Amino acid sequence: MNVIPDEYQHNKLISKDFFDLVTLQDFPIRGQQVYLHVKRRRWLNQDTDKVVYRNWELVAKGTRITQDFATFLKGISGQPVA
Repeated sequence: MNVIPDEYQHNKLISKDFFDLVTLQDFPIRGQQVYLHVKRRRWLNQDTDKVVYRNWELVAKGTRITQDFATFLKGISGQPVA
């Protein structure tokens, strides 16, 4: 899917291939191992001649879980949510 990131909608971008494939292991589903194969698209910003890409803040800092799940766990444990 070639959807330009929101923060670059006003720039002139050209699709420039993908970053290397990354494989992530996720929580098991019904006893089966789950692997996610992620390819990130990159674009050339013709206004600045720099490569740009979507910023993914999926993993909470210092953890191996998503930010939303970390916030949920903090909420149910009574810890203050940052």
